[in-house]
Amino acid sequence: MKATINGFGMNYEISGNEKGPWLTMVNSLATDMRMWEPQVAALSADFRILRFDKRGHGKSDAPAGPYSMDDLAADIVALWDHVGVEKTHYIGLSIGGMVGQGLLLKHADRLGPTVLTNTMSVCGPQFQAAWDQRIAVVAEKGMAGVVEGTMERWFTEGYRNSGAAPLATVRQMIANTSAEGYTGCARAIQKLAYLDRLKNVDHPVLLMAGAHDGGTPEAGMALMRDQLKGCEYHVLDAAHIANIEKADEYNAHVKAFFARH
Repeated sequence: MKATINGFGMNYEISGNEKGPWLTMVNSLATDMRMWEPQVAALSADFRILRFDKRGHGKSDAPAGPYSMDDLAADIVALWDHVGVEKTHYIGLSIGGMVGQGLLLKHADRLGPTVLTNTMSVCGPQFQAAWDQRIAVVAEKGMAGVVEGTMERWFTEGYRNSGAAPLATVRQMIANTSAEGYTGCARAIQKLAYLDRLKNVDHPVLLMAGAHDGGTPEAGMALMRDQLKGCEYHVLDAAHIANIEKADEYNAHVKAFFARH
């Protein structure tokens, strides 16, 4: 389905148990809603699931950038209003986890139990420089120029060599992301600065990090853990896209966390 959200066409999908509580899933940069297929399969019986393609991704339009975290959070709130979501469980990975932090800080009343995975809360100078390099590659070569480097950051060597079916799908998602959308969201990430404000969050939160995640290292998630009151914390034997690489373990932690809350 497609709706006009904040002036652009956003693609979204509702699935699962129509009588269950809402669950919003927010994917990483350079992926679309298909990233969540392992979680949809595990959670559809219990939740009414809302997935969408963020601006500049998947089948959604790509408004001119750069974007901000506030823009991305406002898109989600506007989609909730359009669909009729008053309150929702939440799972966000990478930039989806970053936007989730913004929602916790500004719209906590709209969120139920919240899962933030393979993410960070502040973009330091070394990460800002890395994003400048990737943006430059995309400007010169298009998204094809960042596909293989992204796959190397996103999955461990063992998983990449396994020939697992999701690898081809993820590679395609990266290649098909619009350069405008990728660059616009990358600029939002460069300005990320939530860490010092997380101490003000009083909300059920599950953090999951990847032990081999070079994109959003586990050390950065440990800093988030230290700021968030009473959060739960797990480290998975995975790289960045842990919800696919370690889907069963990821799903087990999410289901147990939701059951406790």
